[in-house]
Amino acid sequence: MQSPREILADIWTQAGGDAAALDAITLSGEEPQLPSSFRVAAAAQAAIAATGLAAAQIWQLRSGQSQDVTVDMRHAVVECRSERYLRADGKGPPPAWDAIAGIYKTRDARFVRLHTNFPHHRAAVCMVLNCRPERDEVQTALLQWDAEAFETAAYVAGGVVAMMRSHDEWSALPQAKALTELPLVSIEKIGNAAPKPWPKGDRPLAGLRVLDLSRVIAGPVAGRTLAAHGADVLLISGPDLPAIPWLAIDTGRGKLTSFVELKSEQGRSVLRDLLASADIFSQGYRPRALAALGFSPEDAAKINPGIVYVSLSAYGHAGPWAERRGFDSLVQTATGFNHAEGLAAGVEGPKELPAQMLDHATGYLMAFGAMMAKARQAREGGSWHVRVSLARTGRWLWNLGRVADGITTEDLKGDAIRPFVQEVPSGFGPLWSVSHSAVLSKTPAFWARPAMPLGSHPPQWPARP
Repeated sequence: MQSPREILADIWTQAGGDAAALDAITLSGEEPQLPSSFRVAAAAQAAIAATGLAAAQIWQLRSGQSQDVTVDMRHAVVECRSERYLRADGKGPPPAWDAIAGIYKTRDARFVRLHTNFPHHRAAVCMVLNCRPERDEVQTALLQWDAEAFETAAYVAGGVVAMMRSHDEWSALPQAKALTELPLVSIEKIGNAAPKPWPKGDRPLAGLRVLDLSRVIAGPVAGRTLAAHGADVLLISGPDLPAIPWLAIDTGRGKLTSFVELKSEQGRSVLRDLLASADIFSQGYRPRALAALGFSPEDAAKINPGIVYVSLSAYGHAGPWAERRGFDSLVQTATGFNHAEGLAAGVEGPKELPAQMLDHATGYLMAFGAMMAKARQAREGGSWHVRVSLARTGRWLWNLGRVADGITTEDLKGDAIRPFVQEVPSGFGPLWSVSHSAVLSKTPAFWARPAMPLGSHPPQWPARP
């Protein structure tokens, strides 16, 4: 199996990074760190190290100064479970899941997973099943369905569910085959533009403006990472859009947050104005969803030549599932991870990875791609489109190999976590939150802005230095 350093080297060079830059990085720690048969700790370390190395390289471009980057494996994997360790004003996280979310059996003796944390997703499932949102009623109704037929019907109705597949079953699907043609991080030039000079600033991303149109974990983690290196990140949400408050707190560190109603022309006008002076536009909508509102990658490149446009999807931007909604837990279920972990643990049915690793790793890869594309824009000009997906990250994680007896590893306890947690102020009271694990020797990562309730700031950019 590849070492974590070799994994990082592949990510770095495949995205166009200079192999000589890898001399600046130190990776510490050993696998395994969490109870899993997969290399979740190595994946966490490599993905976060890629972002740290990209930030260091940008600082060298801006200042001429090189610096060292260190990433500890345990710190990295703890950061990839940051929502678990967050404490707001002394309180721990509320229940993570809606009452009917989770695993159910179907008529054909298969398993399906429901994701119902958002009210409209719950309503879609209950409409298909013609039942009330009660676990017993949902299970009774699902025993009248075969798993794949329900999965298809629920998606058509606007729900988000997944049938549990083995990795072999997933690999036989056209969507899995489409993913084999896609790079882990796709960086493509989509238009011509002059190079944009770096703004003034004393941090790698100081003065860069990032529009963050994402929710839940992966996209917001990308924005949080860019903010950790000094970017002005403006999180755009809607006053009526459902959110998961605990995740919004954890991933809101370092960001400004505004409400913009994109269903109205006035709101779209506000977003166009913000986009016109942005450097990075990061979004987690389904493919073509924003295009219908006038904010496709090509639209953005016309509004602001030289933009770096970053797209996150669940199952990839090519293939028959390109339009399919999805979350980490569902992609784990559909692509074979839950089946494989269940077999490794000797349990009947699905077993989750010990972290939302597809979400977190994809978020760091998003931030990495954004920085690599921005560096290219500053060097050679152009408008750029960066694309990542949870399922493509899953394919990468799977191909890293398995950890013998890794599933028997003892989970991390309080004493192991404590060195990586810091107390910071916020709009929710004091936060105990996980610090950033990529340690840069000359420009330490930190969040200059506190996490605040959604919609706390006006939709405008702060003045540049």
